[in-house]
Amino acid sequence: MKAKYIFYVAILAFMASCKPEINNFEPASGSADFTSYVAVGNSLTAGYADGALYKSGQETGWANILAQQLKTVGMQGEFKIPLMPDDMGVGVSGGVPVTKRVLGYSTDCLGNTSLAPVLANPNADPSELLTKLITSVADQGPFNNIGVPGIKVGHLLYPGLGLLNPYYGRFAENPFSDVLIDEADKVNPTFFSLWVGNNDVLGYSASGGTGDTITNPVLFEMAYKAVITHLTAIAKQGVVANIPDVTSIPFFTTVPYNAIKLTADQADALNQAYTPYNKVMEGADLPYRITWNEGKNPMVIWDKEMPLPEIFSQYKFRQIKEGELITMIIPQDSLKCAKWGTVKPVPDHFVLTENEISKVREATTAYNNTIKSMADQYGLAYVDMAAYMNKLSTEGIVVDGVTFTGEYVTGNSFSTDGVHLSPQGNALIANLFIKAINEKYGANIPEVAVSQYPALQLP
Repeated sequence: MKAKYIFYVAILAFMASCKPEINNFEPASGSADFTSYVAVGNSLTAGYADGALYKSGQETGWANILAQQLKTVGMQGEFKIPLMPDDMGVGVSGGVPVTKRVLGYSTDCLGNTSLAPVLANPNADPSELLTKLITSVADQGPFNNIGVPGIKVGHLLYPGLGLLNPYYGRFAENPFSDVLIDEADKVNPTFFSLWVGNNDVLGYSASGGTGDTITNPVLFEMAYKAVITHLTAIAKQGVVANIPDVTSIPFFTTVPYNAIKLTADQADALNQAYTPYNKVMEGADLPYRITWNEGKNPMVIWDKEMPLPEIFSQYKFRQIKEGELITMIIPQDSLKCAKWGTVKPVPDHFVLTENEISKVREATTAYNNTIKSMADQYGLAYVDMAAYMNKLSTEGIVVDGVTFTGEYVTGNSFSTDGVHLSPQGNALIANLFIKAINEKYGANIPEVAVSQYPALQLP
């Protein structure tokens, strides 16, 4: 018995010696002053999600998440957001105001029902939504979150932007003349965040290169420098983030290029139908051919940039190449029942060709060089969002036991619009900003538990 007692004592002593040390986390501001924080940016900063700006989306946006953490290291007062009045929100589809989107069930032209993004209220009155959007909340300001959906970097410097962009007009004191960047001055900031530039390529990309232009990198640099000069003159310290490759988000990666699935008989019929096209291309010594096989096939697309002589202008269509992209908003019924992608080429505004992708990536690289240069010049914290989003889309990231990828819905990172973030995705981004700030300023801002934020809601 005595030997057994000595053995138990020895075991307890060993366990005590292996007791882990408790890390007493003490929030600290380091060399930064977080007394007043202003967030400057576009829809990602505003908390836009699910195709609309709505209240809980704004509240679970990364800028608000970051602000709540900054309160532990000296931020004073309320982080004011120009909140929408409800959770239906307001977005725009086809030039018409609509509510946010949610995951719901939709029946296609073949009678099949599947999970899809649907309007939260498809019967909402557009005029009532417009009234909601343009009703001024300026008397509730000044605001700490001045993120505005749809803006490019140059728009921050544009007098009267509120007349052109109702998301800014609703909180501008004088929409006819106010300049968005001047809103930052009103909260006397000691610290700022700036994440802007995505829209300088996104509008072009989302419209298949037809509905917008890519901002010239020289003009981008001039505008970005002016914005940074303004912000550092009033706040001194801050954090900036670069621009991810917009073509890696679910909006561009959800619909596969080879979505045309055929039987052997269907493939034979289409090959016969395209015999004249192939003969014309062969006779003109041009490399284009359209061929079909049983199983999955690349779509046929219009391509205005095909280098064809004018005499062949009516033949500016071809099969899409692997690596080229179809936008998520392509009408699925048109693919399934209206013969898009087979007999009828997919319209250009739903397609991003390899040449268009190259233009987007070239501009993004130039923008990011400017952003990094400005961060270095002014001694600002810097978030390499491009590298992070690339890892997210190619490898995936596990945080708090949750796997995050760039996949639509199942990847947990993006909202139903395939462009903007989910609440958990916003929490991931907030932690990136926190890590960058901690590293630059020797701060000790606590990160957030990502799993505590809502995931996408299934019906």
